Amino acid sequence: MTASEAIKNARIRAGLTQAELAKRLGTTQSAIARLETPGANPTVTTLERALAETGHRLLLVAARSEPGVDETLIANRLRLSPGDRLKSFESFNRDARQIMLAGQRARGEHAA
Repeated sequence: MTASEAIKNARIRAGLTQAELAKRLGTTQSAIARLETPGANPTVTTLERALAETGHRLLLVAARSEPGVDETLIANRLRLSPGDRLKSFESFNRDARQIMLAGQRARGEHAA
């Protein structure tokens, strides 16, 4: 849930209008409307205050995200000796170059 959604949902659940929440926060209705606009990026303090005035509290949880790569492949590479890793890289580089050249030939481009 985004900050703007959290503020708007909490305000609605509390049965408050934007103007009523603004009065509680000592600001304007238009400022609350901006906070509720998708893409709004209030500070944590502002978010916490707005939620508190609706009878809610902010809970932040830091959870480990899933890696974007297969870490087992990295671990396997790191088990290789530096020389074997270099040989593997050179082999990959040769194969990638052959694929690139084949693509150029298929497109009728001059292969350098």
